[in-house]
Amino acid sequence: QVQLVESGGGLVQPGGSLRLSCAASGIMFRIYDMGWFRQGPGKQRELVAVITSGGSINYADSVKGRFTISRDNAKNTVYLQMNSLKPEDTAVYYCNAGNTYLQGYWGQGTQVTVSS
Repeated sequence: QVQLVESGGGLVQPGGSLRLSCAASGIMFRIYDMGWFRQGPGKQRELVAVITSGGSINYADSVKGRFTISRDNAKNTVYLQMNSLKPEDTAVYYCNAGNTYLQGYWGQGTQVTVSS
């Protein structure tokens, strides 16, 4: 059974930091591209950051310089370090495992709220 379990969300003040984690099980983690998406209130789900199986990284323009994605293949875990958080970063953050030739998977999401 495949599971992607996100953790680390919560309430933080503007300018603060959070670190999200996504622990994967039931897949060969190292061959998957891992991404973080988010869906804010009344908005469509959007890509935040992705790290490929080969280690290439891309970020949405809105988070460049503030967020850092990383992965630990030994722990089957992908991380999203979020600094200088803004109210507009408020969203449910989802972890995604993708592969061109295999079925993709989503986590259940973790809420991030940036508010004073």
